[in-house]
Amino acid sequence: MKKTIVSLLLVIGAGCLGASPAQAQSNVALGAATSPPIGWVQFCQENESECASRNSSATTIHLSDANWRKIVKVNADVNNTIVAMTDQEQWGQPEHWSYPTTGKGDCEDYVLEKRRRLAQMGFPLNTLLITVVRDLKGDGHAVLTVKTDRGDFVLDNQVGRILAWKETGYRFIKRQSDENPMRWVSLGGIDTRTVAAQR
Repeated sequence: MKKTIVSLLLVIGAGCLGASPAQAQSNVALGAATSPPIGWVQFCQENESECASRNSSATTIHLSDANWRKIVKVNADVNNTIVAMTDQEQWGQPEHWSYPTTGKGDCEDYVLEKRRRLAQMGFPLNTLLITVVRDLKGDGHAVLTVKTDRGDFVLDNQVGRILAWKETGYRFIKRQSDENPMRWVSLGGIDTRTVAAQR
């Protein structure tokens, strides 16, 4: 245990992370069912196997040193590999969710690729949830929430560091259900600037 904590602190000291697992002891509160993003519906029509109901009983991943390093690596690799480009620029339409096979994509494409790579490493899909937020500019934005036994963490193409959800400064709108990827739940517009101020 002591070795794991020391290893995590070394990673933080290297500037790879914004928060240690010990600092993220809470999960985002879920609300009522809501509509999925239109881009997700389109993606599922084209990738049915990615959107099937999940059979895994796991609701969180154990945030071991090894798992944390995998998450950090995938986040950095995808952020550093994909060139940011809007759907309008790339596909000639305002919204198109897809894997960034062209090496280009917008926020949803970063999220889909991180989700796919982590799933290939053995992380259950019901712990890797696509989440819609309002970013620091107030614009709509997608991030990947990783549910762990130390709280919810956010993988984001706008920020290099992995942050606990309540440290992002974002307003959380909705995300996938961890039971059924086609079902989405409201996050009540939780403003994490307010959450941080109340701590």
